Amino acid sequence: MQLATVIGHATSTIKHPSLTGWRLVIAQPLGASRQPEADPIVAVDRFGSSPGQTILFNSDGRGAREYVGSEKSPVRYFVIGIVDDR
Repeated sequence: MQLATVIGHATSTIKHPSLTGWRLVIAQPLGASRQPEADPIVAVDRFGSSPGQTILFNSDGRGAREYVGSEKSPVRYFVIGIVDDR
């Protein structure tokens, strides 16, 4: 599990069938000091996060495939929660 900031959403007219109906977000991973770290990732999101929000994501590929319900899915990252920064 790692923190990230949502920086946008991905739109795709052609994608793997297992991703049909799923919302895709572009997120910038954050380090322990909440500073940007590594390259942005594309993650499956069922929570409806918005740009600027901090999320918690998981990079377990097998867990991601179970999340979308397809063993053949190419998905690796998925949002597991939105951080309440209030």
